[in-house]
Amino acid sequence: MNKTVGSTLLVSGTMIGAGMLAMPLTSAGIGFGFTLVLLFLLWALLTCTALLFVEVYQTAEADAGIGTLSAQYFGAAGRVISTIVLLVFLYALSSSYVTGGGSILSSFLPVIGDKATTAQIGIGLFTLIFGGFVIIGTKSVDGINRLLFFAMFATLIAVLVLMLPEVKIDNLMAMPIDKALLISASPIFFTSFGFHGSIPSLNNYLQGNVKALRFSILVGSIITLIFYIVWQLSTHGVLSQGLFMEILQQDPTLNGLVSATLQITGSPIIADAVKIFSALALITSFLGVSLGLFECIEDLLKRVFNLSAGRISLGVLTFLPPLLFALFYPEGFVLALSYAGQMFAFYAVVLPVALVWKARQLHPNLPYRVAGGKPMLLLVLVLGVAITLIPFVMRAGYLPAVG
Repeated sequence: MNKTVGSTLLVSGTMIGAGMLAMPLTSAGIGFGFTLVLLFLLWALLTCTALLFVEVYQTAEADAGIGTLSAQYFGAAGRVISTIVLLVFLYALSSSYVTGGGSILSSFLPVIGDKATTAQIGIGLFTLIFGGFVIIGTKSVDGINRLLFFAMFATLIAVLVLMLPEVKIDNLMAMPIDKALLISASPIFFTSFGFHGSIPSLNNYLQGNVKALRFSILVGSIITLIFYIVWQLSTHGVLSQGLFMEILQQDPTLNGLVSATLQITGSPIIADAVKIFSALALITSFLGVSLGLFECIEDLLKRVFNLSAGRISLGVLTFLPPLLFALFYPEGFVLALSYAGQMFAFYAVVLPVALVWKARQLHPNLPYRVAGGKPMLLLVLVLGVAITLIPFVMRAGYLPAVG
């Protein structure tokens, strides 16, 4: 039961991170009502696909990574495609978390040299300190995640107590500036429910216990949805749409969100509470995603190249690329999330549908099966492919840009 609770908090903590903090940056032009609809739809879609992974894991060893699972059903080609997509997805997501986390951490540091140097020091410290827990192991990540999750929950309550009295109904009633923004924002909102890269680590941690894994996913995702709704209620309710967008155009980063909160509420206490909550949310997400990336690399080296790398070497392979991205492209926070969303649509929707389709043919009597049959699988597949294509349509100029 102790591991189940820890896994539930890891599911929720992984999701409540950069995606959540980018939501106000990308939904300012959408309005609260339509943002709520988007949240419910994507929560239902991605909870369903996570449970599809649970169904397939009944047929595999507890320590099998996604590459190994794909190879089991689609051979070497399946391993190559799924591993490349997963690595790109997790590296992009880790890069956005390191960028955002370093940005917030640097704001707590005294200025060393100039702002750019201070930001780089913040990025380096963020990666070194919290990457260390991942290198130590899953039990270490579980322990620190529990502590940070409850601190984050307490901070969120404080933020809500301070912000909800400032909520104005007129702000909540704001309509989309352009309804097409609903479509454009989908890939970034999509990553807000992006814990799927951690499922292999959780399955291994729970020793293949299907009931415990299913519980962790369902309860963890519901906790996250509640967090998101209340967070959106407070940010959309407090921040007037026009002024919020104007401030974010000047600084489309997490510090921009904090600045917007300070300028509109006039309260340094609220701004500081938002900053602390943002930092905690990024750390818990970074821990969950990095753990998934770490074990994906380990699975690849062990099962494909027959190499048994030490944890320090795996740590370098896990954290060096995101660190370099954050250092040399610090303004890439929302961009990294957009690319992560594109890869995530394939990994978290197309792949589990394909795996379950094949698994049900080979194992028709599995104890646990996600409801809905083939029609549900086809509907999920269509939605996943559509979201994968959105960034291409945006780059072609047919959809408005967000963020």
